[in-house]
Formats: sequence, C-alpha cells, structure tokens
Amino acid sequence: MDELVVPRRGFKLLSGGANRLLAEEIARSLGVELCKVTISRFADGEIFVRIDENVRGHDVFIVQPTNPPADNIVELLLLIDAARRASAARITCVMPYYGYSRQDRKDQPRVAIGAKLLANLITTAGADRVLGLDFHQHQLQGFFDIPVDHLYAAPVFVSHYRKKHLKDVVVVAPDVGSAKMARGFAKRLNGTFAIIDKRRPASNVSEVLNVVGEVDGRDCLIPDDMIDTAGTVTAAARALKDLGAHDIYVCATHPLLSGPAAERLSSAPIAEVTVTDTVAIANEHRFPKLVVLSVGDLLAKAVRNTHDDQSVSSLFELS
Repeated sequence: MDELVVPRRGFKLLSGGANRLLAEEIARSLGVELCKVTISRFADGEIFVRIDENVRGHDVFIVQPTNPPADNIVELLLLIDAARRASAARITCVMPYYGYSRQDRKDQPRVAIGAKLLANLITTAGADRVLGLDFHQHQLQGFFDIPVDHLYAAPVFVSHYRKKHLKDVVVVAPDVGSAKMARGFAKRLNGTFAIIDKRRPASNVSEVLNVVGEVDGRDCLIPDDMIDTAGTVTAAARALKDLGAHDIYVCATHPLLSGPAAERLSSAPIAEVTVTDTVAIANEHRFPKLVVLSVGDLLAKAVRNTHDDQSVSSLFELS
C-alpha cells in the first residue's frame, strides 16, 4: 500500500484597509501577491467583506492594525470570520499595532478593560494565533488564549542609529514603563542609561519632575512604544535640553500622532523623530524632522518562519 503523503499547507496573505501599504511591503518581501479581497460598505456604512480566492486548507495571514477608527477592528474581525468559514487551515492575525492596548487594567471605578475585550473578540472570531509588534505592555500576551508572538522593532531602530555613529549616547527612558526598552537600546548602542521621573495629572498630560542620570553635553535617545499627542516626549526633550543635552533623538514604534503631536514635535528641541510604518501616517501629520522606517521586512520574516514552523524569537536577537 502506498504511503499517504500529507500535502503542505498553502499560503495566503490578506490585508484590511487600515495599512495597505505595509501589507504590500510584506508581500514584496515574501515574493507573493496579496490575496484578492473585496471590502465595501452598504448605504448605512455597514462593512461587507468577501475573500475572492480559495483559502480552503491554507495558512492564512491577515495584516490589519487596530488603530482608530473602530471600523479597522470590525474589518479585522470580519476577515477572520470569512477565512474561518472558508475552511482555512490556520488563521494568523498580523497586528502591527494593538489598538486599545492602553486600557489594560481597571485603574478607575466602572471602566472597561478594552485590551482584554479586543483579545476576546479576535479569539472568538476564529484567529488561531497573533503576531504583534511592541505591545504597550508585555503582559498583554496573557490576555489571549491562543499563541502570541510578540515581536520588536528594536532591530530596525538599532540599525538606523548605528549608521549615525552617535558618540557617548545616553538612552533616556521617558517613564518607568519604558525602562526595560531603554536599557536594551543602551546595551546595543554602547550607551549609558537615564530615566525621567514624571507624573500624569490627567490623561494625555505629563509633567517631568526629575531626570535621573548624566546627560550634560551628550547625545540623547528617547525610545518609546508609541507617540500619541507627543506630550511625554516633548516635555522630556525640553527637560534634557535644560540640563545641557547635546542633540536629542526620539524613536517610537507606533506613530499615532494625534491632535497637536506634529506641531509639538516640530517646535521641540529634537533633532530627529524616527518611527515605523505600523500605522499609516496621514500627510498632514508629517513634518521635516520625521523619519519613517519600514517594518515590512521584519514582519515578512516572522510570517515566513511562522508558516514554516520555525522559530520567530530568533529573528529578534540583536548582535
């Protein structure tokens, strides 16, 4: 009797409308075409999703960050559901930015834990695993009851700053939550470490109380996971400049750039603001100091290794 040969799973890469350019970059790096998908709206604004290719028995990867508007979340859930109902063998949610990740605890009476709710929705819709990039907090992985590969944009940033040949650089954590990230950058850039003591009197408002570390006459790098209204990084940059810092650089994985962010960053004593393309940046939010690096190749390698059942964490071990 002939031995039964189990066929290798096919591969399909899908994209929602939240960040089509990043999905196309991932597809180019993988040497594949994006799967054809129809996303349209009814007259009342309701979203309609249809996968226009056969995905039965395939390994399906859906690229969609979940930044506002909330329609991006609905698109993702509908794409997952469509793939599940089309009998995909495995569905991986490639979520470059995890929206609602700041709502990760009940720190006030009668508030929702939005990060957990979104994790439940993705799991219930039918996702088998999640690929995420620089979550706001590492413990968000525990909100999912499916495997999560938590990736890091650090290799992209480190490569960029190594080319600048910064001398005597100080990596400054803008708050306690960013301390581990800042220490990692300091180690890989052969720099020293400092931290800013701040408080938040209100949401999206920060006040710098003190800077712990030596910054006088040195280049400073302020890394963070996201820039929203830019209140934290601009306040930190001014505090560092007042203490005699030389050039100040800011990097963040997710450029939300809400409200006055672009104006604040443009007028702050910052030499360069470096972000990635996890979130699509509108033209009106771009400014001369802004440098956008692509994480398409990084995500493509993670997608390829996931499909081939190879290690993903090994891709992010920095030399």
